[in-house]
Amino acid sequence: MENIAGKADFLKHEYTKKLAALDINAERRWGKMNVLQMIEHMSDYVRVGSGREVQPLQTPEEYLPKYKEFLATEKPFKENTPNSLMSDTPADTKHGSKEEAINELQNELDHLFAAFEKEPGKKVINPFFGELNYEESIQLLHKHAWHHLRQFGVE
Repeated sequence: MENIAGKADFLKHEYTKKLAALDINAERRWGKMNVLQMIEHMSDYVRVGSGREVQPLQTPEEYLPKYKEFLATEKPFKENTPNSLMSDTPADTKHGSKEEAINELQNELDHLFAAFEKEPGKKVINPFFGELNYEESIQLLHKHAWHHLRQFGVE
């Protein structure tokens, strides 16, 4: 996993700017979530990435090495990658505006970086990839962020 610092910088400083520039009514290329639902979904997964929210492990232990192998690559998630923690119908939105949702996401990102800075060597459990350190968490969140940006046509 190369360039973790660049990926962290993107998540800290560029990601929410890209989301702010995204039209709230942007057409999705795949999936069922709209822009607001996607931003709130990302906040949920940043909370998992910081350890603030704990989800049960979904992946059988014997598959974790293969999942981590994929995580270490620059291969994107496939379109319509299933998520066993989500229902077939996207969750109702919690925020009244895209700006509110982006503010929450930025706050969660700030918390994530502060949590790893406060506790070097911290590990969190991701429901699909198992135990992740800082570098693996940033790699996953960067990959996840770009998966959803591409979902709405951002390249």
